[in-house]
Formats: sequence, C-alpha cells, structure tokens
Amino acid sequence: MTARIDLPHTGNTHYTPDNFLNRELGILAFNKRVLHQAKNPQTPLLERLRFICIVSSNLDEFFEIRVAGLKEQVKLNSVVVTTDGLTARAAYERISREAHALVEEQYALLNHEILPQLAKEGIQFLRRSTWTAEQREWIRSYFFRDVMPVLTPIGLDPSHPFPRVLNKSLNFAVELDGKDAFGRSSGAAIVQAPRVLPRVIRLPRELCDCEYAFVFFSSVLHEFVGELFAGMAVLGCYQFRVTRNSDLFVDEEEVKNLRTKVQGELPQRHFGDGVRLEVADNCSDKMAQFLLAQFNLTETDLYRVVGPVNLVRLMQIPDWVARDDLKYTPFVPGLPKALQKGHSIFDDIRAGDILLHHPFQSFSPVIALIDQATTDPQVVAIKMTVYRTGTDSVLMQSLVRAAQNGKEVTVVVELMARFDEEANIGWATKLEEVGAHVVYGVVGYKTHAKMLMIVRREESKSGTALRRYVHIGTGNYHPKTARLYTDFGLLTSNEELCADVNEVFKQLTGLGRAQALKHLWQAPFSLHQNVLAAIGAEAKAARAGKRSRIIAKMNSLLEPETISALYDASQAGVKIDLIVRGVCALRPGIKGLSENIRVRSVVGRLLEHHRVFYFHAGGEEIVYLSSADWMERNFFRRIELAFPLLDKKLKRRVIAEGLKPYLADNVQAWEMDSHGSYHLRRNSRSKPFCAQTALIEMLKPQG
Repeated sequence: MTARIDLPHTGNTHYTPDNFLNRELGILAFNKRVLHQAKNPQTPLLERLRFICIVSSNLDEFFEIRVAGLKEQVKLNSVVVTTDGLTARAAYERISREAHALVEEQYALLNHEILPQLAKEGIQFLRRSTWTAEQREWIRSYFFRDVMPVLTPIGLDPSHPFPRVLNKSLNFAVELDGKDAFGRSSGAAIVQAPRVLPRVIRLPRELCDCEYAFVFFSSVLHEFVGELFAGMAVLGCYQFRVTRNSDLFVDEEEVKNLRTKVQGELPQRHFGDGVRLEVADNCSDKMAQFLLAQFNLTETDLYRVVGPVNLVRLMQIPDWVARDDLKYTPFVPGLPKALQKGHSIFDDIRAGDILLHHPFQSFSPVIALIDQATTDPQVVAIKMTVYRTGTDSVLMQSLVRAAQNGKEVTVVVELMARFDEEANIGWATKLEEVGAHVVYGVVGYKTHAKMLMIVRREESKSGTALRRYVHIGTGNYHPKTARLYTDFGLLTSNEELCADVNEVFKQLTGLGRAQALKHLWQAPFSLHQNVLAAIGAEAKAARAGKRSRIIAKMNSLLEPETISALYDASQAGVKIDLIVRGVCALRPGIKGLSENIRVRSVVGRLLEHHRVFYFHAGGEEIVYLSSADWMERNFFRRIELAFPLLDKKLKRRVIAEGLKPYLADNVQAWEMDSHGSYHLRRNSRSKPFCAQTALIEMLKPQG
C-alpha cells in the first residue's frame, strides 16, 4: 500500500522555517499532555487507566498514518522539507526518540503506579507466578476449552513461510527445540491470537481474595503454549505486534465507482508496509532481529515494552468494574429552555435559533428532530451529510425509516472518512436499498461539513409553502461521541442560513459553479480567504490605534499563511489568544514576531472538539463556529463550513461558554512557550477553575 504523502501548502509566507514548529512532534507533545491525565493523582484511578489506553490508541493512529507517511518519504529519498525546515529523515529520527521515551514513560506509569494502586483497591492483574493451584486449574481448563480449539500454530520451515500478520494483531513467536512427528526441527513457530478471543479474562470471584481478578491472554498462552507443540521443548514465547501503514489511498480521478474501489482496498489496510514492531521485554535479541527482518524494519522501529503489547484492549476494564468511586462522577446533560416546553421541535425552532452545547447539553434534540421528521406527514425531504456516525447509529436508522415512509431522503456519505469507511459503506448500502439518494460528495475533496436539512410543507397566511429547517454543527452525527466531545450545534429556520445550506447541498449532489453564500464561509472556496481577511481587518484596526482582538479555539493550527497572518497581526498590536487542543505550528511569545500571541491547550475528561473563531470587528464581535481546523487539508482539500451566530444572545453564549472558561482555566490548561514546550498553568493566588467542570455545573438540568 502506498501512503499519501501530505506536502505543505505552498502558500504565501514571508517567514522562515524556524518560525514554525513540527507537526509530528506536536502530536507527541499532545499525547504527553494526555498521559499527564493518567499521572495526575487527582484523576480517578480507573480513569487514569483509561487515559493510558487512550495514549496507546492515539499512538497507533500516529504510526499508521503520520509515521507511515514519513517512512515513505525516507524510502523515496525525498528532499522535500516540512514547514519547520526538517527533512523527512531528520524528522523521523527526532520523532522516534520522542516516541520511545513516551512509551517507556507510559509503561513505567502503568507498572509502578496504576496497577499497584488498582491492586490495593481489589482490582488485580495476576501474574503467572502468583496463581494459586485452584486458579491455575481454572485457567488450564479455560485454555483447553475456549482457546486451544481456535489456535493455529504455524511452524516455520520451507513449506510454512512466515504467515501474513494482520495490522495491530496479537501474535506470539515461539522458540523450540526438538523434532516434530515428521522429523522437522525449524526451531521456531508463530501463534496468532484470533481477534474473537478476549485479551483480558476475569477469574471467578470464588477463586480470588479480591473482588476483581484478571489475567492477560498473553499470560495464559505463555503458560500453556507447550500444549501446542507436543514432544518439543519451548525455549521462549514472546508476544509481538506489528503496526502497518493504514492510510487508504484511492486515486479517485481514475475510479469509475468509488464505493466499489474503497471496498476493494479496505482488506489491504490490514497488510500494509510495517511501520513499528512491539515486542515484550523478554524477547530474545535473536528473535527480535528475526521479526524485524520479516517486516523490513530496523532497530529504530523496535519498541520493547514491559507488559501487554496492546494496551488499547484494557480500555474495557473501567466499564467492567462497578466502582463508581474510582471513576468520574457522571453528569446529566441539560437542555436549552427553548426545548423544555414539550412542543413540536419544529415549533421551537421556528420561534428562534437554538444553540446546543454538547456534551453539557444533550444531543437528543438532534435525534428527536430526525425522528419527528421520519413520521411527520408534512415533511417532504431530508438531506444530511455523514462523516462519522457509528455502526449502530439511531440517526441512520431513522433515515432508513424515513425513506421507507416515502420521504425524499438524500445522504452525502464520505467514503474516505479514515477508519470509518466500512461503517459508512454499510449505511450507504442500507439507504440505497430503501430508495434513498446516496452520493459520495466531490471527487478529491472529503465532505467534512456537518449539515442536516429538513424540508416541510406548512400552512401560512398566503397559503401552503415549503419551509426549511437546518442543523449545522462542529461535530459528527455520532450520539456516542456527542457524550464525550465538546461541540456546538445550531438549530435554525433562518431563511438566509437555510438557503446557504441548501446551496452547499446542491454543490454536493449536482453540478454547477459555486454560488456566493450570504453567511457561511465554505472550504475550499471562501473559508481560507475569509479567515485571512478577518485576521487582516484586526491588524488594520490595531495599526489605526483602534481596539482589536482575536480568540480562536480549534483542534489544530498548521496552515502557514494563516500563521503568517497571525504573526503580522501580533506585530500590529492585536492581542491574540489561541486555544489549540492538539498540534500548533505557531510559536508564541517571541519578541518582534509573536509577543502578543498566547497559545494554550486544555486536556481533561472530555475531548475538546469545537472550533470557535472570534474577531472584535470594531465592536460588532463576529463569532463563527466551524467543522474546520486551520490546516491545509481543511482549507483546501475538504468541504467545510463555518457559520455565524446571528442571534446576539446565542453569540454571547458562545463567548461565555466556548471561549471565556477556557481562557480562565488554571487546572487543565497548558500554555505553550516559544520553543513549543507546554507547561501547566498554575496560579496559586487564584481559586482553582476548571472549564469543563464549570460548564457541567452551568448547563446542568434546572429544577
């Protein structure tokens, strides 16, 4: 599989590479901040375990996509440098050192703090050396009953070459001595752990002196692996896991049927080029070198870990353990007052725009809107974009029912939504089967905008007319992530906003030139130039001695022209606050360059996901919400939207909820220095203030 290599956008920037920070190093820095949540003793213990797992999940994708792309460039001897001036080889070497250090810190935290503290709380992960006779007998029975029948040990000899190993699957390399029934003595075998088998097994309570006792699947196999090789001596058994290049690249311009092509490419994702090899710390040097050779990897790509090679599988443990005292206190999301009257949701929206702030406020109004539209006889059409929605989405089920009920249903499905391609293809197929119109956006551009439009036939003073209702948001139509990610959504029947959304749907489903939109900023047409213009207007005001201000919240800030415009604005005297959760390539606080710019990152129990752009605009205070980060891909290779808050009350709400709390946070906020390092913001003279905790309290149900 060939990786798509993202080259920097060659836009106008008069700043030198030393004015920019490296993207990949920024991703690792973000994961250090996530790991700090696991290190923080104020974080509930089971949540600390969960954060360790999140780091592993993030690193998996980092290697599958970002490191894979760098290794492709190294292999091609690419001379292209990134915006920060590093060649692919130099960047890879620095990233490798940082990644090794991060993984070492992660496992040390797990082994020396998290697992011992869990054990004190009656949640134990039992090592083989501690098994009692009764426990060993139960585990032995489990192995013969549930494990051994589905294992297929593969001896390595001329007629049994090294097997194809699935991406991120758990495997065991076994060193053997002796001859088998046919007189063969290759000395090595591979045992692949089927994905249907659990990686953590809970022991019966009556066999343990604690409430929760678990054993790792790897321990079970290590103990009984000899049963797979009768008459031979097992000299060593080593778990390993290979991470492969998983960037699905489809040349869309050469494809006649995009869905068929993506379906055909998905199986190959499991067998892309090797990128990283993880082995247990007890793996012999001989076996480690043998495995590296099988995957065309070098010593730099080898990660020896003290514990399970796949910590992501421990993510389930907090859900299995009924200990609320070791988890975050659950909260009930609230609802806007406009939706608490029990009216038809269409009546509520007609009465005025409604702002939803997830997960502090419920996602249920969006579900209710589609659900009501499904059976409402006055609804004639439903249009929606789908980027990530999940395999069991209630929203998609409602769209299927709507089509079955005779509604005109149109769904723009993004087939290239990374790691959600299979789920999206599944829903596309189901929707087509019931007569819905399914389109796949525009060739060469991912549809990342979050839009829903419902067309309803209603009576008015002048007779029957069609009226549009729209939902636009910063996050995906995914009920599960809506409980974990911070996002804004707007419900509106404003005719001008609805007309803009309708125009975007026309672009996506039909043909024709892009028409000017009255309120929406749209990528790839107007979003970038409007952001630059808004930044430039603040710089112009500052030079004229007028008040100016920029506050922007997003996930990533990488696009060079935008960063250059922010540098220019800083030098003009504009005070700029950037709340960037993840990667930021801008260097703040440098005299003569960016001394008026502050960059902070907030990392807490919820994933910060909403994008909010604020410009003082001569006192008008323009506020836009968006699905887009300030990155090349969002500006130039995706279909994205930024939408304004036209209602002044809602605009004030976004400022009060989406910006001010994050600027005031002194508990979970990290401030970036001019070198790209992050430091927790601590103010001993101020009362501790956590933005997410404050918003949970502020927006909780009343009464």
